[in-house]
Amino acid sequence: MTTSLLQSDIPGLPCRRGKVRDVYDLGDRLVIVATDRISAFDWVLPSGIPDKGRILSQLTLFWLDFLKVPNHLISTDVSAMGPAFAAQASVLQGRSMLVHKAAVVPFECVVRGYLAGSGWKEYRKQSTVCGIPLPAGLIECQQLPAPIFTPSTKAETGHDENISFATMAASTGATLANELSERSLDVYRRAATYAESRGIILADTKFEWGHLADGSLILIDEVLTPDSSRFWPAHDWQPGRSQASFDKQFVREYLSTTTWDKNSPPPELPQEIVAKTRERYIEAYERVSGRVWR
Repeated sequence: MTTSLLQSDIPGLPCRRGKVRDVYDLGDRLVIVATDRISAFDWVLPSGIPDKGRILSQLTLFWLDFLKVPNHLISTDVSAMGPAFAAQASVLQGRSMLVHKAAVVPFECVVRGYLAGSGWKEYRKQSTVCGIPLPAGLIECQQLPAPIFTPSTKAETGHDENISFATMAASTGATLANELSERSLDVYRRAATYAESRGIILADTKFEWGHLADGSLILIDEVLTPDSSRFWPAHDWQPGRSQASFDKQFVREYLSTTTWDKNSPPPELPQEIVAKTRERYIEAYERVSGRVWR
């Protein structure tokens, strides 16, 4: 197994570090480096998952090519990012993207096709998801009558918060809010149909959108990865319970068995948990793309 890249280091360039990505500012463009960091319960863990950043990047590239949606990608060639990046090509290739800088729409554009996560919690209390009334009697992880657009805030720290469409529209304006909803639902529907053909249920996902200088709306950041979506194996799907998923479930389950209080720095992960989590990410890539991970 390869070692993990927990942090990239490009001298002389301003960098903003998120939970997983290091974003370098080149002026009118950005370089996004997907590291192997992994987060759980709003903490970035001290252990990385080898190849995770490459897997997320390659899945995003697969979906961008499949969907043909206007997006921020310029190049994945590290040499096109400048000499400082080219000097570290062996580390950065496969996990780095040169992209257009965009004015980010300050909301997560979430689409749900199934009743899970925070949507299920809200539904149990009041039969709604983000204020959208749903039929009575639905059960956990059941498919919804139709996909729904359920935006949320973009939190710098802690959890994003679900909001109503009206709340988002009050901030963005009705025209942009409607466009975000229509585009997000369209991408979800096409991706979910394709995923179904690969034996995968795309339960829900979140998109980020931004405006270029000319005002055009483009898809940005990661797209339809296990970090931004719930992928379930279709053969194992059974409404009424939580589902196996192609993400960091092994990490969450392990941490829940420890004495960690989730309020102090988290512990290192055992190699077995690291290896199993890596296997799930690779399986997600291979099942979605139809390609063998190398």
